[in-house]
Amino acid sequence: MAKTQRQPGNVLLITADQWRGDTLGAVGHPCVRTPNLDRLAGEGTLFARHYATASPCGPARASLHTGLYAHNHRSITNGTPLDARHTNWALEVRHAGYDPTLFGYTDTTADPRGLAAGDPRTRTYEGVLPGLTPGLVLPEDPRPWLAWLASAGFEGPLRYPDVYGPAADGAALYDAAHSDTAFLAGRLIEWLRVQHDRPWCVHLSLLRPHPPWVAPAPYDRRYDPAEVPLPRRPATVELAAAVHPFQRHMIDTDLADSYFVDGGTRPMAALTNAEVRRTRATYYGLISEVDDWLGRLFDALRADGQDARTLVVFTTDHGEMLGDHYRFGKRGYADAAFHIPLIVRDPSPEADAGRGRVVEAFTEAVDVAPTLLDWLGLDAPHAWDGSSLLPFLRGEAPTRWRDEAHWALDFRDVATLAAETALALTPDQCAFQAIRGPRFKYVHFTALPPLLFDLETDPAETRNLADDPAHAATALEMARRLLSWRLLHEDRTLANTAATPDGLVHWRGARV
Repeated sequence: MAKTQRQPGNVLLITADQWRGDTLGAVGHPCVRTPNLDRLAGEGTLFARHYATASPCGPARASLHTGLYAHNHRSITNGTPLDARHTNWALEVRHAGYDPTLFGYTDTTADPRGLAAGDPRTRTYEGVLPGLTPGLVLPEDPRPWLAWLASAGFEGPLRYPDVYGPAADGAALYDAAHSDTAFLAGRLIEWLRVQHDRPWCVHLSLLRPHPPWVAPAPYDRRYDPAEVPLPRRPATVELAAAVHPFQRHMIDTDLADSYFVDGGTRPMAALTNAEVRRTRATYYGLISEVDDWLGRLFDALRADGQDARTLVVFTTDHGEMLGDHYRFGKRGYADAAFHIPLIVRDPSPEADAGRGRVVEAFTEAVDVAPTLLDWLGLDAPHAWDGSSLLPFLRGEAPTRWRDEAHWALDFRDVATLAAETALALTPDQCAFQAIRGPRFKYVHFTALPPLLFDLETDPAETRNLADDPAHAATALEMARRLLSWRLLHEDRTLANTAATPDGLVHWRGARV
C-alpha cells in the first residue's frame, strides 16, 4: 500500500568526505570540537554505530545514494560504472515534485553502454548522480573555485593541486575566507536565500577533511600536535604488516603523495610520531573548518525560518585510518575506515521524542536513502537493501533490526593490476566482505586467509584469531552469519514476482 505523501518540506543531505566516526565532540573525542554538529545532534538523533558499506568514494556513495549493497549495485571501485538500471533517492524524490540540486560532487561513473564512443564521461569517475540538477559541481580539479579565487585577487597558483600549497609555515596558500569549503558552503547559503517558501531538496557534498591535508589559517593551528593522541597500532610496522598479506600490501603501497601536495613517494608508515601528530592535527583542523561553515549554514536556515520545515542529514562516505595500523586512507578492513558519523534532524513534532537521542543499534549507509523517502511519504524501491531510520527519530525501536554491520572492499585495479600482481590474484579475487557484531568481527576474503578479531579484548584489531583452535566455533558462526546475510540480500528486483495463469503476482515487504 502506497504511503500518504506528507506536506512539502525541505531536504538537506550533507556529506563530508573521509570523516572518521569517532571525530565528533558529541561522541567524546578527546580533542576534536564540533559545536555546530553537536548542536545538530542535540536537536536530532545521533547514530553512534553507523557504518559505510563500501569504500572508497565511488562505491561508498553508490551505496549511500542507491540504498544497495556493493554486491548488488556493483560499482565497486572508483571508475566502475554504476548500472543505469538502478534508481536512487534523487530520481525517486522527483516523483514528489522536487528538483534535487547538487552542490559538490557524487563520484558517479556513468554507464558507458548508453554513451557514444569517445564521450568524455567515459574518462572520469566524477560524474553526477542521475536525477540531480547541478547547482554547483566541484570536482577534484575545482575550476569553479579557482575562478572565484582569481576574481578575489588570489596571487597563488590557479591550478590543481598547486593551489593547496602549502606555504612555508605549512598552512594553505589561501585564507579561511577563500577555502574550498568556504566557497561551496557560501554558494549554497546564497542559493537558499532566494528559495523563499518553495520546497527544495539539496545535496551538499563537501570535500573536507579529505586530502590534500593542508588547512588555511587559523585552522592549521587549531589543534596542538603535542595534545593529539597517537594512532592505535602495534609497536612496529613489521608487527602490523604481519597480521595479514593484504595489510602488508597496503602498508607497502601507502605513499605520501596521496595525502600531501609535496609528499613524494615516501611511505606513510615511515612518518615519525611528531609527523603523525601534525598530520592528525591538520585533519582535525579541517573538520573544525567544516563544522564552522555548517554552523553558518544552520544559522541561515534558522534566520528565515526554513529550519522548521527542513530535514537535515549529516554523514560522510567512508572513514579514515589516520595512522591506525600504520595505515592512512580508507582501503582497509579496520573499523576506522568504515565507522562514520550520522546525525539526522527531523523538524516534525513526531520527532520530539527522539531529540538528543543516541542510537547504539547498528545502522548503515544504505539506510539513508530509504529514510529520505520515508520522511517525504514515499515508498522505497522494493530492491533496496536499507531500511528507514524514521522509527529511531521518533523515539521508537524498530522490530527485527540488524545485529551487525556489514561492509565490503574490492581492491582490484584493472588498469595497473598492482594488487593482483603483488598478491598473485586475479581481479575477481581481489575482494573481502566483513561482518562486525558487538564483540567479534569476521573478514572473509575471496582468495586470501580470513580474519577474526575479538573487539572486546583487542579493540585495536591486532590479533587475528581466525586460525586459533580456541576460536574455531566463533569463526564458523560468523562465517555462517555472513553467508546467511549475503543470501538474504541478493537482488530481488523481480525475485518476488511470479507469472501465473491469472497474471503477474507481486509480493512486497521487508526482507525479515
